[in-house]
Amino acid sequence: MALPTLIISVVLFFILFFGIGFLLNMLFRSSWIMVIIFPIIAIYIVNELKLIEYFRHPGEAFGGLGEKLAGLYAADITILLSGLVGAILAGVIIKVLRKKGYQMF
Repeated sequence: MALPTLIISVVLFFILFFGIGFLLNMLFRSSWIMVIIFPIIAIYIVNELKLIEYFRHPGEAFGGLGEKLAGLYAADITILLSGLVGAILAGVIIKVLRKKGYQMF
């Protein structure tokens, strides 16, 4: 992966998950909802299987998921981790804003 593509992807994932996490935290009044949902989204991004396959054939589905996760490149891991950092930072910001007295909805 080219360096400019990596930088743009990292920034994009950070902003995307920060924004979605911030909005979900405001709406549901739960500071860590996006951090909880993030692994499901990351699995969906990494693996091509449908969600129902994890219930129909769990051994094959989780085995394939393990292989896919082990085969990720460093750039892919960096991009996914930047999304996780964005989701965590959204939770921290919401907590700080609530502690300072800001009310959302």
